[in-house]
Amino acid sequence: MNTCFVARTIASIAIGLMSTAIHAAERRAITHEDVWLLPRVGAPAVSPDGKLAVFSVTEPAYANDQQVSDLWLVTTDGKSPPRRLTQTRAGESGMTWSSDSKRIAFATKRDGDDANQIYILDIAAGGEALRATAISTGARLPKFSPDGRRIAFTSDVPPDSRSDEDSKRIVAEEKARKYKIRAYDSFPIRNWDTWMPENRQPHAFVQTIGVSDARDLFAGTELIKQHGFDGRSTPGASELDLTWTPDGESLIFAASRNANRGAFDYTNTELWQVSAKGGEPKRLTGSDDLKGSDGWSEPEFSPDGRSLYALREVRGKSVFSPTHLAAFDWPSLARRTDITLPAERDPLNFVVAPNNRDIYLLGEDSGHSKIYRGKSTGGEAQLAFDMKTGGFGNLVGADRASEPMLIANFDSAVTPPEVVRIDLQRGTHRALTGFTAEKIAQLDLAPLEHFWFDSKRGARIHNMIVRPPGFDPAKKYPLLVLMHGGPHSMWRDTFFLRWNYHLLAAPGYVVLLTNYTGSTGFGADFSRAIQGDPLEGPALEINQAADEAIARYSFIDGSRQCAGGASYGGHLANWMQASTTRYRCLISHAGLINLESQWATSDVTYSREQNMGGPPWQQGVDWNKQNPIRYASQWKTPVLVTVGERDFRVPLNNTLEYWSVLQRQQVESRLLIFPDENHWILQGENSRQFFNEVRDWLARWLKAQ
Repeated sequence: MNTCFVARTIASIAIGLMSTAIHAAERRAITHEDVWLLPRVGAPAVSPDGKLAVFSVTEPAYANDQQVSDLWLVTTDGKSPPRRLTQTRAGESGMTWSSDSKRIAFATKRDGDDANQIYILDIAAGGEALRATAISTGARLPKFSPDGRRIAFTSDVPPDSRSDEDSKRIVAEEKARKYKIRAYDSFPIRNWDTWMPENRQPHAFVQTIGVSDARDLFAGTELIKQHGFDGRSTPGASELDLTWTPDGESLIFAASRNANRGAFDYTNTELWQVSAKGGEPKRLTGSDDLKGSDGWSEPEFSPDGRSLYALREVRGKSVFSPTHLAAFDWPSLARRTDITLPAERDPLNFVVAPNNRDIYLLGEDSGHSKIYRGKSTGGEAQLAFDMKTGGFGNLVGADRASEPMLIANFDSAVTPPEVVRIDLQRGTHRALTGFTAEKIAQLDLAPLEHFWFDSKRGARIHNMIVRPPGFDPAKKYPLLVLMHGGPHSMWRDTFFLRWNYHLLAAPGYVVLLTNYTGSTGFGADFSRAIQGDPLEGPALEINQAADEAIARYSFIDGSRQCAGGASYGGHLANWMQASTTRYRCLISHAGLINLESQWATSDVTYSREQNMGGPPWQQGVDWNKQNPIRYASQWKTPVLVTVGERDFRVPLNNTLEYWSVLQRQQVESRLLIFPDENHWILQGENSRQFFNEVRDWLARWLKAQ
């Protein structure tokens, strides 16, 4: 055990819980080392009786082989500090509790494991975690059966496999081939930074605990023979969202029958039911022809087992589809009225209260993620309580507690994520952990400030600014306009690792964060409004936001502005290159420069053409009007261009196109390619160098002249 870390943790918790303050004059600017090396507290899983919560804590390091991640346990009454449960270098994931609140199961790779396996730890009896599975294709996302005697899990196996021996044989034959090739007959072929395995698909397994009898529930079924079969797509993987039925006789899961149609149609997932003994799954939602089908995910039963809930992506004519919480009577599957958030905001996740009547949903709102209370009878949920700073994440509840027991992560721009217990009556929360408190107390981190304005197009636009450390209102500070990706996401009051607001502000800049049209957290209509206007409208709002900030805050020097962003934020940076010379410099990470080549080479295509009104060759559809490369003759702004070579969402070709034209037009620029990174820069030393390059680039162009 890392005793020094435990000692520091206990001291940090004491500091956090006592709200010890350090005088502002003694605080210092944040560094990359502060951001990167802070302990990272993961999502909690609360015991059904509500007494305990388990979560992971990562102790980061710049060298991957020095990083440690372990499970910790904390009492939800807050009377005792957390204690470490595991002491291994490999991280654990997918933690889940048995219904009697005595055991937890999780996936990890330990000595002797060639792939992740499921381990079970008896919290009540103590001792070491015991390996529960030994399947050659690996296991993840365990779920205890209601009686606690079996475990369900997901594994990616060859479609023709009927047993683990089959899987071993097929994999051995693949390895023995004298050639290397990837062969595909239809979409999808790539996912974020991963080539889709042409001979693997997610299957559901059930195994008796203590017995090596893992049963593939999908083996030999007609469902998995369909070319479009897959699970719900996640970055780099596909998941089934398994959940047991209350009687323990079957499982509900989410799966697609049309994943192969992604080049020319929308794809979706449906809810299915399969016997715990295996056999042909039964479809519960959707239609035979899949026309107009919604997307279903994350099924969960109410504590009394009489209701089934699932998130439903409501497919319409727009690329942006709002998500509702659908409710069914069980086992009749009679549909009830959907539960929605105000203005059809998307629920991030949900919890059914022990009384089976109240439903708590997490949703974005104007830079925060807040808790809403709905009813099992359906209708629009209402805000449980308001909040002015930060936001919640990974909301979970205790099925068998005597009253609502809500546990979550809470963070803000000035406080990294910790585990908290939510007090619904007081509209507050209580920290159960304080792993980062001691270090954060040393840093000069100004809370985010919010302001709104009405855009020239009539939209109400939300913004936040970040003041630099050692702020002096008598001074003039340059402005860094930071543009978020998505576009269907939102700048939040959060402790961001990849684009840490305060780290960017640390050299002495004011950072502006604008939630332009298309952002989430302001209702479905606001998110939909970007369709057909892929770049120009949001860019105009961002430029107006910069003008508003300069007018409102006398300490901003309007003569010194730079702008940057990543992913869709990189797209916007490239549109700024094409449409304005107001910025002294730009930063573009993973940004498209050519709408047409991005459409043709990204791992996601159909939604892009729908956003434009049709494919590039279709007469009457203008792919040029908002295509940055078509305005190359006007490019003048110096730009730092960065990309991960393994990025399949915005592939390297767009960056190379941009670089070639920049050099052709003799625009001052610098190109950074990270060979081992994907859409995001996730490795410690790469991240540190990226921020060093950004710091030097901004210093070069934002210094007073």
